[in-house]
Amino acid sequence: MEISVNRQDLLRELTATQSVVERKTTIPILSNFLIEADGDRIVITATDLDQSIKTSCAAKVKKPGSCTIPARKLYDYIKLLPDGEISIKLMDNHWVQIRSGRSNTKMVGMARANFPQVPEFPESSVTSMPAASLKNCIAKTIFAISNEESRYTLNGALLILKAESMAMVSTDGHRLAHIEKTGETLSNVSGERKTLIPRKALSELQSLLSNTEAETLEFADDDNTLFFRVGHRVLTSRKLTGQFPNYEAVMPRDNNKFVLVRSQDLMASILRVAQFADERSGAVKVRLEQNELKISSSSTDSGESEDVIETPYSFDPLVVGFNSSYLVEFLKAIGNTGEVRLEFKDAQSAGQIRPEDADDEYRYRYIIMPMRI
Repeated sequence: MEISVNRQDLLRELTATQSVVERKTTIPILSNFLIEADGDRIVITATDLDQSIKTSCAAKVKKPGSCTIPARKLYDYIKLLPDGEISIKLMDNHWVQIRSGRSNTKMVGMARANFPQVPEFPESSVTSMPAASLKNCIAKTIFAISNEESRYTLNGALLILKAESMAMVSTDGHRLAHIEKTGETLSNVSGERKTLIPRKALSELQSLLSNTEAETLEFADDDNTLFFRVGHRVLTSRKLTGQFPNYEAVMPRDNNKFVLVRSQDLMASILRVAQFADERSGAVKVRLEQNELKISSSSTDSGESEDVIETPYSFDPLVVGFNSSYLVEFLKAIGNTGEVRLEFKDAQSAGQIRPEDADDEYRYRYIIMPMRI
């Protein structure tokens, strides 16, 4: 194999793929990029066996072929080179020579044959969806995914596709985030198509969607693998198996007490008061009384704090405890603008929070279980 490639083009694609590369792996080949040259392009693949990214860029291919190069080392080295053409040549014993201007470097590669097979994008039953809508759905749900490895069906978010809508829901058992986008026209979707996407794949997808001009992405799956094609990049992920919980059963139906508050004011109050919450639970007390919302916390170690927000409220008084970081993460996800509506039934039932704005395209709800204080 012998190629020459523009540094900026190469660096852009290495940046997109290197987050998938295994850092601390017991299988050395997984620390390498696979580079394949043919025609007028090179294809770069990285995998950790659970997921993979395949991307490509234009190159002058003098001799087609393939090689594997230590990913981190290559990425760090290419970053330090000046702009211009870089030539990459496969030598004997899997060594790879990299030349740029007056710089000449040889890296120790590994045999191409050892690199695991990455599944190919299936061209049947592909669904095309708007990149911006999916990116928004991920941002509004990814933070509520469970980190507990033992609850593996909660280690991802559920994507629900219908012919004219898409929704995403995530939960860790203590809170649940649900967002629905209507007015879509999705191809190859009849009835309802539910897919559980692992957290790792979602965060990878989020960064691919943040770094693309593409307005749509293509989604497909087979028995074991999920495929996402964003522009010229393909992300694959192993499927999460198991049944996602029946989230509709926990959606509050009769939360008839509500209060409207500016999300900026609520965020500032919670952050101040949470400084004095119990370190383990992070619990704050939300007290609703005539035309005011009080947020308070206390702990034997640090003291106590209370903030009062004046806002119309005319229902029965109510005191309920919540984990402060759960509230903060929701407010960060909505971007801290406009008003939010907090809806309650009583101190023992789940509270619901949603943005109070005129964006009819998205229905976003966040359900949070109360804490005993």
